[in-house]
Amino acid sequence: MALTMYDVERFEAARPRLEAIAYRLLGSASEAEDAVQDTFLRWQAADVGRIEVPEAWLTKVLTNLCLNQLTSARARRETYVGQWLPEPLLGGDPMLGPADTAEQRESVSYAVLTLLERLSPGERAVYVLRAAFDYPHREIAEILDITEAASQQIFHRAKKHVADGKARAEIDGAAARRIVEEFLAAATSGRTEPLVRLLTEDAVAIGDGGGKVPARAKAFEGALAVAKFLRGLFKPSKAKEAYVGGSYEVHATTANGGPAVVGVVDGRVVGVMCLEITADGIAAFRSQVNPDKLDRATRRWAATGHGEPGTSAL
Repeated sequence: MALTMYDVERFEAARPRLEAIAYRLLGSASEAEDAVQDTFLRWQAADVGRIEVPEAWLTKVLTNLCLNQLTSARARRETYVGQWLPEPLLGGDPMLGPADTAEQRESVSYAVLTLLERLSPGERAVYVLRAAFDYPHREIAEILDITEAASQQIFHRAKKHVADGKARAEIDGAAARRIVEEFLAAATSGRTEPLVRLLTEDAVAIGDGGGKVPARAKAFEGALAVAKFLRGLFKPSKAKEAYVGGSYEVHATTANGGPAVVGVVDGRVVGVMCLEITADGIAAFRSQVNPDKLDRATRRWAATGHGEPGTSAL
């Protein structure tokens, strides 16, 4: 049956929420957009007049599409070149979804999105629907065709996995901004010692180049190793400018709700480094430099204002 304009408007009203769910489930903005479009095609083919609760129907269809995608993605990631990291979203991107509660903000943080890769597709779905969108376990059970008790058990297990993988307690936004500014000053100083002082002893640095941009397959571990890597990374050179195709600017900003450093060349985002900051210092650097995962960041960067290179836009 052909959709009426009212039916299309109902779907479009649900699109932002559906995209936010799909992004948390898949860790990819482009794949999230595809999943939502596939959901629309199923909405278009359905007898929508017989659907009593469109939101529940759309969420169920989308979630199951994402579960299928996650299952095939696991096989693809076994052959992925180097580390696989989620696609970062810069501050203000509507796909970040709700951020009213601490649990909602945490569920879309870059650190937690990375941790969600450890969960089974079912665990990830329950965690996202409950923690980020506050779905009751009764509704989650209906979406996933499981019992309410099973939903509760899966959520408890998933939440524990995420909690076990997280760094120590984070600090407030003002302190995080100050540390990012100090980090940029230290990283561009050409010296290792100022960087070491900002890092936790067990700090790590990992990057995702997808085989298209050089990125070390194995993480750097320990404050000194990470500091030496960062010193070299931020050291300007003609060779680096030639490789990225122009003058490289560095900005402090936010990505996935947390502090980040963005590398920009002629308005094109060529890297997003997400920082995990704790009371003890910077615990992790996760850098996305795969160009396939930076298109949306580039569009977002072009559409928003930002400070001068090396200054804070947090």
